Amino acid sequence: SIARGHKFIVFLVKSTGNYYCASFDNKPGSGSFLSSPFQVAGDDKISIYSYKVQSTITSRVVNTMIQIVGSCIYCVSIREKSAARQQYAQARAKGKAAGIIRSSALDMENFKAELNVPGGMKVQFEIHYQEMMRRKLGSYEYVIPLQPGRLAKHLEVDVRIIEPQGLRYLHVPNSLGDHFAGITTISKGEKKAHVSFKPTVAQQRKCPTCSATAVDGDFVVMYDVHRETKAGELEIFNGYFIHYFAPDNLDPLPKNILFVIDVSGSMWGLKMKQTIEAMKTILGDLRPDDHFSIVDFNHNVRTWRDDLVAATAPQKEDAKKYIQEIQPNGGTNINEALLRAIFILKEASNLGMLDPNSVSMIIFVSDGDPTVGELKLTKIQKNVKQNIPEDVSLFSLGIGFDVDYDFLDRLAHENHGMAQRIFGNQETSSQMKKFYNQVSTPLLKKVEFNYPQGSVLDVTQNSFDTYFGGSEIVVAGKVDADNVQLLQSIITATSSNAELVLETLADVEGLDDFLKKEPHADPKFTEKLWAYLTINQLLAERNLAPTAALKRNLTRSILQMSLDHHIVTPFTAMLIENPERNERMLADSPQDQKRGCCPGTLGVASNGLNKSIPSWAKSTPTTEQLLNVLKAPTVATRITSVDNDPHFIIHLLKSQENICFNIDSEPGKILNLVSDPDSGIVINGQLTGAKKRENEKLSTYFGKIGFYFKNKGLKVEISTEMITLKDGSYSTALSWSDTGSIIRKRLLVSVKKDRRVTITMDTEMSFVVLLHRVWKNHPVNVDFLGIYIPPTNRFSPSAHGLIGQFMSEPEVHIYSERPGRDPEKPEATMEVKGHKLTVTSGLQKDYRTDQVFGTNVHCWFVHNCGKGFIDGHYKDYLVPHLYSFLKNP
Repeated sequence: SIARGHKFIVFLVKSTGNYYCASFDNKPGSGSFLSSPFQVAGDDKISIYSYKVQSTITSRVVNTMIQIVGSCIYCVSIREKSAARQQYAQARAKGKAAGIIRSSALDMENFKAELNVPGGMKVQFEIHYQEMMRRKLGSYEYVIPLQPGRLAKHLEVDVRIIEPQGLRYLHVPNSLGDHFAGITTISKGEKKAHVSFKPTVAQQRKCPTCSATAVDGDFVVMYDVHRETKAGELEIFNGYFIHYFAPDNLDPLPKNILFVIDVSGSMWGLKMKQTIEAMKTILGDLRPDDHFSIVDFNHNVRTWRDDLVAATAPQKEDAKKYIQEIQPNGGTNINEALLRAIFILKEASNLGMLDPNSVSMIIFVSDGDPTVGELKLTKIQKNVKQNIPEDVSLFSLGIGFDVDYDFLDRLAHENHGMAQRIFGNQETSSQMKKFYNQVSTPLLKKVEFNYPQGSVLDVTQNSFDTYFGGSEIVVAGKVDADNVQLLQSIITATSSNAELVLETLADVEGLDDFLKKEPHADPKFTEKLWAYLTINQLLAERNLAPTAALKRNLTRSILQMSLDHHIVTPFTAMLIENPERNERMLADSPQDQKRGCCPGTLGVASNGLNKSIPSWAKSTPTTEQLLNVLKAPTVATRITSVDNDPHFIIHLLKSQENICFNIDSEPGKILNLVSDPDSGIVINGQLTGAKKRENEKLSTYFGKIGFYFKNKGLKVEISTEMITLKDGSYSTALSWSDTGSIIRKRLLVSVKKDRRVTITMDTEMSFVVLLHRVWKNHPVNVDFLGIYIPPTNRFSPSAHGLIGQFMSEPEVHIYSERPGRDPEKPEATMEVKGHKLTVTSGLQKDYRTDQVFGTNVHCWFVHNCGKGFIDGHYKDYLVPHLYSFLKNP
């Protein structure tokens, strides 16, 4: 809804997406969202300045960018759903601009989004998303909804296709109507193609004097690729493989098919009329060696035939007459209808009526929930699962919006089938026929993909009940590219007249030359597709999990992969909020300053410990182990830290002494705290200055601390404003007003609101950063950070830096304690590293347990910026960047 003041929009998006943005101007008469905005009455003088869609398809993996009005203002990240909901509610309660996208369906293709836009505020969004194209009826079809709702000064659709297999054909149907005939330009090469649609403002007008746009529909690109072998194509790139399998020129397998049709009162009218028209066509398309029957149900269950009959011409004509005479009425008894269909198939099998090479299926059509008999949906699912034979597939068609589509989806996926929503309109008949055509030609059954052990790992589903003509089976996994040069695959399957064994071989580096030289190719298309297939598979396994414990384990795996690969699933949500209000909950920082938004896809696969981690590091922990770190109590042990101005406290385990020193430097300078090239860890701190008073020394503090975990490719930047985790182009941020955590590649970043950040790496290393706030507009002091490093952290012997050098503890001897200049601060002599130093006894503060007043810690203070205690001069520890390693320590 749109109105003055605080209102929100709810809509559905059909994609497999990563980034979602939109354009919305909260004024009467204006509004658009994504590529399918709604229209409202009002000021028709308002126009869209720019509406651009740019898509790149790399081997069926689509990257799409939709830019509306202007540059991207928000980039977003994926969070655990409950945390995202909580933060969105907080922002909305404060009257701030915020948005959330979440999925409640069992698949990852249906999303609900909600925006909260304060009155008078203009919001502009940009969307980046990814999707996997599925082959249907012999082609790939890429659909871009183009419904700007008004004229656009600059309107452009730009689609680039890169297919290593080679393009067999490319077709752009005139789906937007004859009005735009001849405007689309197409250039096609052997493996690449470019499609461009750029109508001028005059060409967009419905008529020469009209102010309304004629752009209202779908822009469609269709193509298919060459297939030289029946064994499919293995595409290997950047450590992942994809196996595409779509053989043609095979004789169809015979079908045993039960049509189960809802004829309750709710089907009256257009729904029933369209269903009858579709069924007449479908029955006419049955082949002579197929067997079939029809079950129709309302509160009662009827059968056209009590057993399966051959699809002869007379039988098909009789079935059409039976369908034509149906008059919808009564209730809905789903449970009994499905069990009757299953019984007919089982009886036919027991009587030896079925061809051993045939494929058995049930096509279930309904428009509502059960109202008669068994009403509990979970009980119906259980009854079907317990009775249906393992070799029978169930396909669900849900007509209209009243149907419980999630139930139909579960029912299908539990029983080797798939579901589709059919919209109850004039196109119902064509939608049903199109769906049936996808499953009408089974070519293979019992399809198994086999790969050599040791060469691949984390392979997605590699066993399939049926392969249907015109479709495609896709298997993905990781490949040991360091030790494997050629990857072999052997496929076994049953065809209509033989047991097939198909073999293929691919060079691990075979695509490198082509793809690495192609500027538009997505370098991570193999990884993205593997992650998408894996998460879908885990969701299906979770739905079938027999125990609560297994379901919890699968949920954790799904959540971790969703966060790692920036994918919206039923357990994650995407949160958007206004960065200009200093409340950027979960918003990614812009990576490309020229465009103002994060380019490309966020997400890199989690591989546990990197291979270059030294041997003294332990095995990879589980996500649960990392999360348990959050539950561990804070222990006030002696610890090495840097806090206050900046004051270093070095705890020496052997001598059980604390040695302190200050560093006096200039604001903006960056000090290296830890530089460990063997473990690939760097910790640096950037100084900020207090507000200087006249004739007083300027105090400096740490205003920013950077962590670089090189072997994981992860960077964590902590400032007094926010906490940001970066992984290449991926970036996720939390503000200090949040309480939450991020897990990526076994690195846990946990924030406790306005208090501390805890960073835990593989449960073996941990770091705590404290935030010190001063009251607003303080005349002198500024906000600053302190860092605490436990002595148990497992750095390598090569670690250096102002703190790191003491991980290999030096021999320290303190003696000759005597009165100092201050009676309360005795002096002593300390021998360390060949030096004799005069040190002063005193108290410093540890703020871990008391962040306001601190806890007193006794230490021996080394004067002159630690001279003699640290190696060299403190200026030797200045580095140019927040993630720089220390050179020549």
